[in-house]
Amino acid sequence: MKIIDMEFSEINVPLKKPFNTSVRTVDSLNNIIIKIVTENGMVGYGEASPHTFVTGETNGSILAALKYIKHAILGMDMENFEGLMIKINNCISKNTGAKAAVDMAVYDLYAQYQNKPLYKILGGYRNQIETDVTISLNEVNEMVSDSIDAVSKGFKTLKIKLGMDHKLDIKRTKEIRNAVGKSIKLRVDANQGWKPKEAVKIIREMEDLDLDIELVEQPVYFQDIDGMAFVTRNVHTPIMADESVHNPIDALNLIQHRAADLINIKLIKTGGIYNALKICTIAEVYGVECMIGCTNESKISISAAAHLAAAKSIITKCDLDSHLFYENDSFDGGPLTNENKITMVNIPGLGFKNIF
Repeated sequence: MKIIDMEFSEINVPLKKPFNTSVRTVDSLNNIIIKIVTENGMVGYGEASPHTFVTGETNGSILAALKYIKHAILGMDMENFEGLMIKINNCISKNTGAKAAVDMAVYDLYAQYQNKPLYKILGGYRNQIETDVTISLNEVNEMVSDSIDAVSKGFKTLKIKLGMDHKLDIKRTKEIRNAVGKSIKLRVDANQGWKPKEAVKIIREMEDLDLDIELVEQPVYFQDIDGMAFVTRNVHTPIMADESVHNPIDALNLIQHRAADLINIKLIKTGGIYNALKICTIAEVYGVECMIGCTNESKISISAAAHLAAAKSIITKCDLDSHLFYENDSFDGGPLTNENKITMVNIPGLGFKNIF
């Protein structure tokens, strides 16, 4: 089953309202969808999401990389799956968002070839996952209102974006906790917004206020592994690494330095499912639980990540909510989303048809 073509299509979908973090504001989805076609007519889909702050990619660089990867894999046989994955990863350096799109499409095809949903090919641990929902970084009153609205829709876990101002970060978290009560889990994400000593001070203050924070995500600069370790050692709240872990070597280094308690896996960082599975294996060996996360992604990428999350027991937390923020993410197929629940369906591959 040889690959005979790979096509690209750019999409632009407005968000219901701007989404803010400590590093950027996003008001629309501007991603690249790909499809890979085999000689027997099978079609696999993937998605590339540009994130200059995390992967250094733009739409232009992704398109250039995709053309290069296309040239490298055309004519390759899907039955040589390992060779195909090695070629995708080694034919060009970095460009992990572009690689992730190709990786997703190849896994989609591979599962279709086996006539099974992708999550069953990857491990099949569960058929439903639960996601949190992210609260955009805004004025305190707006964040409280967004939190109450999310809880009213059935979300049991909120991820609160912080990282701009120490006192305001505490106030935001305290007011949200007071508004939603103790039964709702709260995660906070500083997006590298604090210095190590500042992070310890803020987290300890949250602990003293009994805000009951489930975890703190990426409190300090991603390359500051010593700083991450300092924070992890000096607080009781679990620390999760996000931007600090892009690949299996990063994961191993972070774990061996005891620089975090958990790892957030994102397909745009790892270059897709192939390397994400390697991170899962390392995490399993060391007993480090993982989250599967997302950036500014449509239902296609979210579905690929959801299949991985459903497959692996080491992935105990999910942050797969970005497709809920768009005016119209109308791709037909994939797992079924009902607010905080994502349920796998018994359709081969990722489950999409006729996207373009």
